[in-house]
Order: sequence, then C-alpha cells, then structure tokens
Amino acid sequence: MEQEYLAFPPRKRIALVAHDNKKRDLLEWATFNKGTLIQHELCATGTTGTLLEHALGVDVQKLQSGPLGGDQQIGAKIAEGLVDFIIFFWDPLEPQPHDPDVKALLRIAVVWNVPVACNRSSADFIISSPLMSSTYERILPDFDKHRRRFDMDVVEREDQ
Repeated sequence: MEQEYLAFPPRKRIALVAHDNKKRDLLEWATFNKGTLIQHELCATGTTGTLLEHALGVDVQKLQSGPLGGDQQIGAKIAEGLVDFIIFFWDPLEPQPHDPDVKALLRIAVVWNVPVACNRSSADFIISSPLMSSTYERILPDFDKHRRRFDMDVVEREDQ
C-alpha cells in the first residue's frame, strides 16, 4: 500500500499538559517561548490552560483537568488528526491518580506518530526546529490490516 501522510501546517496545533509539580516549569518555558507559541493554536488541560492563557495573553482552548478526562480529550484529538504535537511536562517521581490516562495519552501519540516532548530539553528541540514554521508531512501508520482483521475474506486468506 502507498504511504499516507498528514500535513502539519505552518500554524501548528499544540497540546500542552503539565502535572502539578511541573506547572511552574511549563509556564517558565512557555513564557520564554511566547513569541513562537502565540503563532500557533494552543490547547491544554484544565488548570494548565488557564495558567498559560494568563501567562501568554492569548486564548488557549481549555479541556478538562487531566484526572477528569483532559488527557483522554487530547488523545481523541490526536486520533482525529487535530493535534500536531504535545508538550507534556510530566512528573515521573510523583504518583498520579490518573496514571493509566497518562500512559494512554503517550501510547496514542506513539500509535499516530505524533511528536511528544516530556521535558524542557525535548520541548526546546521541538520548538526551535526549522519545521516549526513550515509544513511537515507526518507519515501516518498503515492500520488497514488491523481495521480489517475480522473481515471474513482476510481471516480466510490468513488461515490458508
């Protein structure tokens, strides 16, 4: 099958998430990168979105708080092709009540080949990339076989 692509436009759709102990780090990073971030569409989970809106002085689409479903909302946006990359400052040293949701979000990002920055260094690399201001053709995984795995003709061919 021919490779399928999804174009990231020059104006990226960025999801921002931070655990409580990392919100200050994300706000400092976002403030430092304000000039770049305000050129893009931003969405964020609950409190993080409110804090970013105040710090950056721009509208941020605010989803639910992470533990209340915000991580899952971002995951759904990824599956729909509505998020180009994620900046997720997560806290690996603090137990999270919604840890399965966090893992699901990271998993769906990998499934759909969406870049994820999980700390300041990786966020710096993504935001400073020349690809930030240009169109980028993201390769979409080929899930055709997976989607058709229960079609009778596919099952019969694989049994032979």
